[in-house]
Amino acid sequence: MSKLLGKRKIDSECRVFKQRWTDDYFFVQCKEKAVCLICKETVAVFKEFNIRRHYETRHGGQYASFLGQVRRDKVNRLKSGFAAQQSTMLRQTQMNLSSVRASFKVAKLIASWGKSFSDGEFVKKCLNAVAEEVCPDKKDALNSVNLSASTVTRQIEEMGNNVHVHLKEKAKDFECFALAMDESNDVQDTAQLLIFIRGVNSIFEVSEELAALQSLTNTTTGEDIFCKVRQMMEELDLDWSKLASITTDGAPSMIGASRGLAGRIKSEMEGRSLTPPIQVHCLIHQQALCCKILKWESVMKVVVSCINFIRANRLKHRQFQAFLSELESAHGDVLYHTEVQWLSWGRVLKRFYELLPEINVFLLTKGKTVPELIDTEWKWDLAFLTDVTEILNGLNLQLQGKEKVICDVYSHVKAFEVKLALLVGQVQKQDFTHLPATRSLSAEKPAVTFPTSVRFRELHVHAKDIRIFQNPFAADINDTLPSLQFELAELQTCDVLKDTFNSNCLIEFYASLPNQTYPNIRKHAIKMSTVFGSTYICEQTFSRVKLIKNQMRSRLSDQHLH
Repeated sequence: MSKLLGKRKIDSECRVFKQRWTDDYFFVQCKEKAVCLICKETVAVFKEFNIRRHYETRHGGQYASFLGQVRRDKVNRLKSGFAAQQSTMLRQTQMNLSSVRASFKVAKLIASWGKSFSDGEFVKKCLNAVAEEVCPDKKDALNSVNLSASTVTRQIEEMGNNVHVHLKEKAKDFECFALAMDESNDVQDTAQLLIFIRGVNSIFEVSEELAALQSLTNTTTGEDIFCKVRQMMEELDLDWSKLASITTDGAPSMIGASRGLAGRIKSEMEGRSLTPPIQVHCLIHQQALCCKILKWESVMKVVVSCINFIRANRLKHRQFQAFLSELESAHGDVLYHTEVQWLSWGRVLKRFYELLPEINVFLLTKGKTVPELIDTEWKWDLAFLTDVTEILNGLNLQLQGKEKVICDVYSHVKAFEVKLALLVGQVQKQDFTHLPATRSLSAEKPAVTFPTSVRFRELHVHAKDIRIFQNPFAADINDTLPSLQFELAELQTCDVLKDTFNSNCLIEFYASLPNQTYPNIRKHAIKMSTVFGSTYICEQTFSRVKLIKNQMRSRLSDQHLH
């Protein structure tokens, strides 16, 4: 009890350091402590008895003879030495902090560029080489930056964990969120499931981040994928009631109504008495499936055969490149067709069509006759197919990109369908205005039926909701949900908000709406702004995964891959 009273007495005395103690006892104040200038020991409590006792027992016999100006000069010299020592220690501390920050920045660059964690040591050698030539006096400072493989690995792990923590904090404020998912095998045939999340909070701040990269070491059924999704939901403390939509590719394990991921998520939501999320089949995948309608084996079989004849043999390939160089051709080579690369088909056909005369001449010099290359009907088919795939590639590029809202990509789809109908009508009338390659061969009429599109149906189901989100001032009040009708009436008659809508971007406009007046419209906008129109972000990330986890880095762990 007496100890507690004593402690409270000391705390309540509010003792302060007295300047006369410096001349009397060679003490100065440093960070709430009294420090002896002679031996650098500290006295925790500003109490003259403690300071005097330290001076008399440790230094009194030696320094008692210093009096007057001599004593003051000695105090000043000791103070100068102490200040210099403190400055050196401060600089060293700052240098250490700078070295740690520099190490983290290099580790971040290594991770961002997908480089090996051990490349930090190579970076340090490069820095030292530059310092020797440019700034030799900075070499010691650069040497203090720790870039060993273990340090870089630990720092990347810390940064990755920090990103996950921040995402978890942001997820608490999500009003709605959507998921985009895709699955692909890495170099070790491990199925990697990518899950991206896009969430919007009450003030329309959009967050888009990799939620999880999960490895599927056994089967990849809908149940396996759903288990990983549920695990991700639990790790981020996500509320199922806020799940607005899911976007996947067209694989049965993803879109299956009973055993697929979509069916299991629907069952989960119904079991919780919640409305199932909007299910979106990736628009880019659907565009690729539209391309597959245009089989036209009679054209592609000849094109692929000719390209393989030229490029399969290295000597012939070199000779063909030299042949094109001699003719000063616009292109220096033909391209390979890769089935999994969506844009390659159109590029291959366009290059082949533009080099058709040169290819025919070269094949004849090698004793290979291809009758189709001089057949007018076949060339007409080639030109038409080249134009059509070029148009489809244009749609593909429009659908690509990050952070695109659903109304933007839906507009591209609707525009494509209008163009498709226009092209069908024009082809039937022998009008090839929008088909440049076909226009050059318009002397003959092709017997070709243009394929009709049956894709993008699930977007048409939600066309009204997308239209309201895209432009609430143009929406038909009588054809909307009752919960939105009165709010739309208020909104459409407000000239101030109409002017704001025309001048602001969509997200900023909805963020500016008063929540008290338009709560349902804001809620509808939050939901629609989360929807992923495609799994483009997953496909882009898989391309990065293939670069990072390659044959030379096949032992990269799943944690570090994430």
